[in-house]
Amino acid sequence: MPIYEYKGLTKAGKNVKGTVDAENVRTARSKLKRDGIFVVDLADKTKRQKKKKKTTSGNKSVGIDDMSNMTRQLASLIRANVPLVDALGACSDQMENPTLKEVLADCKNAVNEGSQFHKSLRKYPKIFDKIYVSMVEAGEMSGTLDVILLRLAEFKEDSAELNAKIKSAMLYPIIMVIFMMLILSVMFVFVVPQMTSIFADAEMALPWYTQMVIDISGVFVNYWWAILIGAVGLFWTFRQWKSSPGGRPKWDAMKLVFPVSGKLTRMIAVSRFTRTLSTLLTGGVPMLNAMDIVKNVVNNEVLAKSIREARDNISEGESIAGPLKKSGEFPPIVIHMVSIGEKTGELEKMLNQVADTYDFQVKNQVSGLTSVLEPVMIIVMGCVIGVIVFSLMVPMFELANLAG
Repeated sequence: MPIYEYKGLTKAGKNVKGTVDAENVRTARSKLKRDGIFVVDLADKTKRQKKKKKTTSGNKSVGIDDMSNMTRQLASLIRANVPLVDALGACSDQMENPTLKEVLADCKNAVNEGSQFHKSLRKYPKIFDKIYVSMVEAGEMSGTLDVILLRLAEFKEDSAELNAKIKSAMLYPIIMVIFMMLILSVMFVFVVPQMTSIFADAEMALPWYTQMVIDISGVFVNYWWAILIGAVGLFWTFRQWKSSPGGRPKWDAMKLVFPVSGKLTRMIAVSRFTRTLSTLLTGGVPMLNAMDIVKNVVNNEVLAKSIREARDNISEGESIAGPLKKSGEFPPIVIHMVSIGEKTGELEKMLNQVADTYDFQVKNQVSGLTSVLEPVMIIVMGCVIGVIVFSLMVPMFELANLAG
């Protein structure tokens, strides 16, 4: 039963406030009138708490593992013919994640009051993306919500596995670069200046390469603040440029043509495109709506533009393969498989096969790239440190010979 907060006046003219349980506003006013209270203000405390809870929860995100587990649990309960309201309540009670627990409880209340499930999810865009909401809507309309939720859980898990593989592969090179920068900084700031003072005391002529190392060290020691400000400024400028309307398409175009990473970037984008489109179409989402959603998952403005143009052509009656081929941004194997899928009526199956193929290739290429980068990074770091050590040791040997 709703709880109402009230402010009012007694017959004696005294200000009072409090709460009252009632089925609706009229009943609440009648109760207070019988108690001799003239109502000045009356508000539904339950709705106010719901709104506050939605605001705090909606600003947070939820991890992929929690989302996947929740989705699978909800699918299992619905498949077991548990009513949606009860299923949402059970999932909310089982959730350890406080954000997801609150959101599911709010969705349960919304569905209990007559709202559709996908509409209650739409209030939390940071937790439930467009793909999730669209597929739930298609599942509700077709009466296959349990099947759709299982596919959503599998889709989330596949995407998370691919992202984790890429991140773990990139972690080692990043750590190596940071480690190399720290070693160089220590050598230029602490080691080289000490050796320089020894050479200065001996007043000996230094080889050009030794002098170059000493000059670089001098820049690090005397102008470290300028280097730091310059590095931060360049990084900030680059970020602003690549996020701008003019810079984003140029940067995304550059990413696709880089010598080694360009091919990998395109493969990852194609995998996301085909996997997501297959999932949406299998879930019953209309083609045009699916194309609107899928352009946002490729994370590349050049490819997104090609998908937008393909979507416009499809709306005019063209096939999918033709517009994608015209763009020149998708590999021939993708166009060929999509064309076969359209002709045989098995487009979703073909898209899924393409996604599986590209996921496999991405994992292999990432593993191969990592195995190549590891020795290359070690060799580069060893060469740089070796050059510095050699540049300092040659004068030291000469100094030792003169002293002997």
